[in-house]
Amino acid sequence: MNIRTTTSVQGSKTYHYVQLVQSVRDEKTGKPKTIVLYNFGKPENIDIDAVRKLITSLSTLLPNGELVLEPSVGSALGEELLAFLEARDFGGIWLLDALWKRLGMNKAIEGLLDDRSYRTPVERLMFAMVSSRILSPGSKLSIEHWVEKNSYIPGLPSVEVHQLYRAMDLLVGSSEQLQHAIFQEVSKNMDLDVDLLFLDTTNTYFEVDHEDLCEEGFRKRGRSKDNHPELPLISIAFAVTRGGIPVRCWVFPANTSDQNIVEEVKRDLGTWNLGNIIMVEDAGFNSTDNRRILRRYAGQYIIGEKLRTGSSGVAVEALHRKGRYKKLENGLSINDVITAEGTASQRRYIVVRNPESAARDKKVRDDSVAMTQQKLDELSQLSGEAHTKQACTLRSHSAYGRYIRQDEEGRLFLNTDKIASEALLDGKFLISTSDMSLPAEDVVAGYTQLSDVERVFRDMKHLLDLRPVYHRLEDRIRAHVLLCWLAMVLIRYAENESGHTWHKIIGMIDSIRLGKIGTKAGTFWYTTALSDESRALFKGLSVKEPPKLWAIATDER
Repeated sequence: MNIRTTTSVQGSKTYHYVQLVQSVRDEKTGKPKTIVLYNFGKPENIDIDAVRKLITSLSTLLPNGELVLEPSVGSALGEELLAFLEARDFGGIWLLDALWKRLGMNKAIEGLLDDRSYRTPVERLMFAMVSSRILSPGSKLSIEHWVEKNSYIPGLPSVEVHQLYRAMDLLVGSSEQLQHAIFQEVSKNMDLDVDLLFLDTTNTYFEVDHEDLCEEGFRKRGRSKDNHPELPLISIAFAVTRGGIPVRCWVFPANTSDQNIVEEVKRDLGTWNLGNIIMVEDAGFNSTDNRRILRRYAGQYIIGEKLRTGSSGVAVEALHRKGRYKKLENGLSINDVITAEGTASQRRYIVVRNPESAARDKKVRDDSVAMTQQKLDELSQLSGEAHTKQACTLRSHSAYGRYIRQDEEGRLFLNTDKIASEALLDGKFLISTSDMSLPAEDVVAGYTQLSDVERVFRDMKHLLDLRPVYHRLEDRIRAHVLLCWLAMVLIRYAENESGHTWHKIIGMIDSIRLGKIGTKAGTFWYTTALSDESRALFKGLSVKEPPKLWAIATDER
């Protein structure tokens, strides 16, 4: 008698079942055959305690209390019955797979396969690419080794890179359908507050010498946010909820205008029937055209305003409008201002003052002014004489030059008017909104949460190693960003539910490994002991602890 694992492939899904079998000789034919004595079911559903009791009970039949897993005493070959074969990472995989299934990502991907015939487990391939992006970022080629040697992914013992590329082609070919399906599945399993969506963009670069020269090329040069102006770029946009969950992503050539980005974002979100949503954007998106686009699709907006726009204009009027400031519980003070009230050009502004930022701004400015005065005192200035090189350098300095003015005779002085006008802006920022009924407190709260989408970009670049991108084809580039988007959904959900950062979470479960144990009857995976921290994490996330005995595999030794 021995244990064996059978495999059943049904469509795009692969199932494993554990059986207790015995080889006997057929009385009629005289040939050996295998009969099934007992079906244990799926490996992950095996009752480990019942197995232990059965082993203990059977051990009582052995002479002198001999244990099954001890070396065979008196064996002619002296061969050990138990051998440790290898170890693989498992803690992160186990957690991510549980969250992947809870959020319905597996169902969303399997839904794409209804009208397609795939012999490979596409859903498992997608999960492998997403989990490797989170746990061990690398090239698609490196995933082959990671899956086969470094980690254990249930249902995917090995993978070939061409299978991953085929799965990526499906991903980008069904991008619109997939993102909507993921959104719907995730919405069923968590409370997604989509009445307020945050929009921001970033870009990432490619390690190549030239941009795509053809007009329809995807990799183009633009203004790099990573300080690599010499490298081709793509622009990436995300729509993010209050809880920091990215619900939709877009990819554009780097030379795409903000107006085109905003228009496509609003048009795509409009097809999702989300109701009356408010888009929150920073001052970089603020323009007359962008505000008109945001309003065109029957939505509202909250958008940052630039403080330093000259000495006149509607924003300047709002900023300097006198009025009583209302103090909020978080320490901020706000002033609600409406300009051109009752006219077609009516606009609503919220002036916000942060006392802590005001004190910091004043300290920085005072230090700069003091240093500027010191450098002015060191100059040898004569009326009517040409400036020295030292004076020219000071006049053009990015920090000190802003506080310097020049009189009619060419001498340099502190610009006291500039210093006074800067003092009026200490700790302030300006917001405008198209919603005239939304409480000012909610407008401010919504805008200050814009840091959530900025954190998404930081984590994509540093946690997931989004950059640099080595893909050449547009579809593969888009698929790469989509995989990073799926990874960010999993990370943010885990962080929100556990109350820990991902760095802390992975530290709790990183020590969980699977050990491959070989015996004469076959091989099996054995899970290392869980720490108190990892048990608490699994309990807090309502994730079942990994079983001690895992994926029994016969004749793999």
